[in-house]
Amino acid sequence: MEEVIQSNIGLKRVFFFWSGIIATFAYRVIVILNIYSSFLVSVAWYIGTIGFILYFGHRAYVQKKRAELVRDNDLIGVVKRMKGVKKEQKMALDYLVKSAVTSKVRLNSLFIFWLSILALVVGIILDFII
Repeated sequence: MEEVIQSNIGLKRVFFFWSGIIATFAYRVIVILNIYSSFLVSVAWYIGTIGFILYFGHRAYVQKKRAELVRDNDLIGVVKRMKGVKKEQKMALDYLVKSAVTSKVRLNSLFIFWLSILALVVGIILDFII
């Protein structure tokens, strides 16, 4: 159980953080690069697409893991049965625990992940095969 709930620390966390930052920057800079070089546009697009695959794949995994922890450990029920906690604190905990299960953020991350893989495959076919 401890290995399941340990957060990603160190280089792994930094890697996925910077993957998202670099990917986002790469997509945004395409507008400027388009003025200068179609090759640099392609480079930025591939960097951005691969970065999104890494970042959003990781985000979907983390969100899935959080939802499973809530379900597998009946954390919604635990919060409801808690005694000696202020009402506002209990409401906040209830919101946080329920939102880990009901949030659509994981679906959004999965959508961007799979769409990015599809875009990468299509881009490779168009740039290198056809």
